Amino acid sequence: QVQLVESGGGLVQAGGSLRLSCVASGRTFSNYAMGWFRQAPGKEREFVAATSWSGVSIGYADSVKGRFTIFTYNLRNTVYLQMNSLKFEDTAVYYCAAAPSPDTVVAGRCDYWGQGTQVTVSS
Repeated sequence: QVQLVESGGGLVQAGGSLRLSCVASGRTFSNYAMGWFRQAPGKEREFVAATSWSGVSIGYADSVKGRFTIFTYNLRNTVYLQMNSLKFEDTAVYYCAAAPSPDTVVAGRCDYWGQGTQVTVSS
């Protein structure tokens, strides 16, 4: 069993930055690939970024490339999503998730999900 707890969401003006955190716990969380997803009102959940615990980036959605960075801090069992140059269309609930492999995390076939954290970007 893996538990994921996100934090760091909030209200920010367009052009601003936020850093989301996801703390993982459980005996085997280091065996999983980690991803961030988001879901805006009235839209389907979409992939944002993914990484391995070794720090190798798996990939980013085209809509966030060059603006968002995913990274881990293994000593704190934490996965971060640094979001810069935020746009109104980045407004969504952001979820952290864990999947057995890079392919499955990108596909959204994750075994574990956090509760989500709201990010609101004002235009």
